[in-house]
Amino acid sequence: MLTLHPAERPLSGTIRIPGDKSISHRSIILGAIAKGDTEVTGFLESADSRATISAFEKMGVRIEGSLDKHARPHLRVHGKGLYGLSQPSSAIDALNSGTTARLLAGLLSAQAFTSSITGDESLRRRPMKRVITPLTQMGAQIETLARPDCLPMRIHGARLTGIDYTSPQASAQVKSALLLAGLYADTPTVIREPFLSRNHSEIMLRSFGADVTGDIEAIDAYDTPDVFAGAVITLRPGTQLKAQEVYVPGDISSAAFFIAAALLLEGSEILLKNVGVNPSRAGFLKVLSRMGADIEAVEVYEESAEPCADLLVRHAPLSIPGDMLIVGGEDIPTLIDELPMLAILSAFVEGTCVIKDAQELKVKESDRIRIVVDNLRAMGADVTETEDGMIIRGGAPLHGAQIKTHGDHRIAMGFAIASLAVSGETIIDDAECINVSYPGFFRDLSKIA
Repeated sequence: MLTLHPAERPLSGTIRIPGDKSISHRSIILGAIAKGDTEVTGFLESADSRATISAFEKMGVRIEGSLDKHARPHLRVHGKGLYGLSQPSSAIDALNSGTTARLLAGLLSAQAFTSSITGDESLRRRPMKRVITPLTQMGAQIETLARPDCLPMRIHGARLTGIDYTSPQASAQVKSALLLAGLYADTPTVIREPFLSRNHSEIMLRSFGADVTGDIEAIDAYDTPDVFAGAVITLRPGTQLKAQEVYVPGDISSAAFFIAAALLLEGSEILLKNVGVNPSRAGFLKVLSRMGADIEAVEVYEESAEPCADLLVRHAPLSIPGDMLIVGGEDIPTLIDELPMLAILSAFVEGTCVIKDAQELKVKESDRIRIVVDNLRAMGADVTETEDGMIIRGGAPLHGAQIKTHGDHRIAMGFAIASLAVSGETIIDDAECINVSYPGFFRDLSKIA
């Protein structure tokens, strides 16, 4: 347990946000199946990303370098080419990482060997049907070994055929699994989404030389449209991937906690360096701008074709336009991981925030809808759980409480930020779960507190 107290002063200083988790996973995966040595700078040192490293080491890929917390991490992935992976001697353990499990399901479906994927108790409860169904349509042979459509699962490598797949939800993990499988298929793979999900796989695949086309150019710049509807991506197989230098920008999902902290505490001003602002991930920033947040991109640039910015965040009184803010539809894929922090932040703001179309939150590391609602109520907030989200009626005085994280890193970090702006002490029941995505979270918070 960890006991936290309200902030005694405004936040001030500079933080370099650690590497993006999604991009870190993909750098290892593509580096492993490319020809040559891929150099990765800024890789995220966390339990989730280490799970991906371990998976490929089990398949004979040599990965070396330093994840020293005091320097910008650097790794070298000695790629083995599309057909160079070896059969793992035991089950691949994805730990708590849904990205590792789902993306590997696509890749392993096309290998010339049989393999198994498992995970921790939380991951073994999360749904895998969303990847199993389309992969099976491609010819994959996947069997679940315990609960239906959940880990652990055994994958028998098979010859795959490309499909034209319409995804019922915008999911970067599903899309990425199919793209990885599509590299080995005998015909093109087409993926259609109702809204554009995060597009790191497409950008990185293209940089490694894959023949991938679709709604990519439109999202290579910072000043892109707000809505990406009806996204279509096509991958044509037959191209060998070539090793690249990958520079991993900071994770906007990690930056979100410090952005919220600065907005909550009067007089605060912080600079967040090297934040990835890919518009398919920047929904949190767009929603906050509708609330009057003072966030300035003081420098905009690219790292490995990913748009990045240094963000200057100043405290400013937030408001909900017309006393009603609705977050849903095309917003959701662009801020799914930031929704817990947005809900918490909204509890401090006069007016009503309605989060809808967010059923995905129920099958993350925890049921994030129920757990956010329960913990906000414990702090005195007026919040209602709905079937696909929550309704937060903000502005009530909030106080410290005992926070039950259910082992979910984003719940722990979100309510740690809330503790800075409420009265009394807040107790986080499991702070160790933060290591899943941001082991240095409290160290970085202490730099600006």
